[in-house]
Amino acid sequence: MPKVKKIPQRQCVGCREMKDKKSLLRVVRSPEGQVSLDFGGKKPGRGAYVCPCLACLQRARKTRALERAFETAIPPEVYDSMEAELRGADGE
Repeated sequence: MPKVKKIPQRQCVGCREMKDKKSLLRVVRSPEGQVSLDFGGKKPGRGAYVCPCLACLQRARKTRALERAFETAIPPEVYDSMEAELRGADGE
């Protein structure tokens, strides 16, 4: 009988739903303190996950979920650049 491979689950900080890790987008705080989107999931640093839709990122911004996850203040310019980067990735 073949083994069933376990699929890693992560919680979106915006909508708080558990989803497959591969379907979520990683937001990473680098060791230098810079916050950015990690489309490949391989950047070094502390990560938090958000759905790849603009609504979840905006909800995470409103509830300050990323700031709690990273235990640091995130300037509005960083959120604006992440939203622009997400719009560019979606092709909107």
